[in-house]
Amino acid sequence: QVQLVESGGGLVQAGGSLSLSCAASGRTFSSYHMGWFRQAPGKEREFVAAIGWSASSTNYADSVKGRFTISRDNTKNTVYLQMNSLKPEDTAVYYCAACYSTAAVAVTETRRYAYWGQGTQVTVSS
Repeated sequence: QVQLVESGGGLVQAGGSLSLSCAASGRTFSSYHMGWFRQAPGKEREFVAAIGWSASSTNYADSVKGRFTISRDNTKNTVYLQMNSLKPEDTAVYYCAACYSTAAVAVTETRRYAYWGQGTQVTVSS
């Protein structure tokens, strides 16, 4: 079992930055791929970014590439999402998720993530 708790959401103006954190429980955090997903009102949950268990592989949605950076600290059981140049369309509830995988490439498919946090709201005003 992995329990995930996100923090760092809030309200920011367009062009601003926010940093999200996700603290994970469990001794095998370093065995999990970690992902960030988001869900805007009336829309399906979508992939944002993922990082492999060793942090050597990352993947990003095209909509955030070049603006968002995912990272992890296995000594702190924490994954981060640095969000820069935020746009109103980034407004959503952001979820952290964990996927057990030995694959070298960071997992991007939502259905493969078995553990989810409760989400944190990010609102970008225009």
